[in-house]
Amino acid sequence: VDPLAGSYLIESLTDEIYQRAQAYIAQIDDMGGALSAIEAGFINAEIENAAYEYQKQVEQGEQVVVGVNKFIVQEEEIPDMLRVDPAIEEAQKQKLAQLRAERDNERVNELRGRLDTLARGSENLMPLIIECVENDVTLGEIAHTLRGAFGEYRPPAL
Repeated sequence: VDPLAGSYLIESLTDEIYQRAQAYIAQIDDMGGALSAIEAGFINAEIENAAYEYQKQVEQGEQVVVGVNKFIVQEEEIPDMLRVDPAIEEAQKQKLAQLRAERDNERVNELRGRLDTLARGSENLMPLIIECVENDVTLGEIAHTLRGAFGEYRPPAL
């Protein structure tokens, strides 16, 4: 049993939400659908605007966020950033140079070429990535190859 069933206030609020949702959906449909709205940057702009408005409300105290703008606990001091000893860094660079000098670079280049080709298709890359790792292709080289095939995400400028 719904104790608020038939309540004019609840019914009118429900109708208002429904009408606003329908208008928003119609606006997206008028752009050619969701995919077109995404490509046009509309969805990103809406998300950015909503995030901006929310942040503004938090900063002005209109929106309470416990621990951020209300009931704040004195935080402990943030520890210093991890700094790697230059000697350890140099030793790692030398190990990497030694690996590259001693591995089968012809095989590495062949595997990277296959990875690039496969990445441009739709097949599962994991078995080939495992084979790359087993043949001393470095994580950096794998990532570089995949960036070449897939590109690098850049949010659209508004």
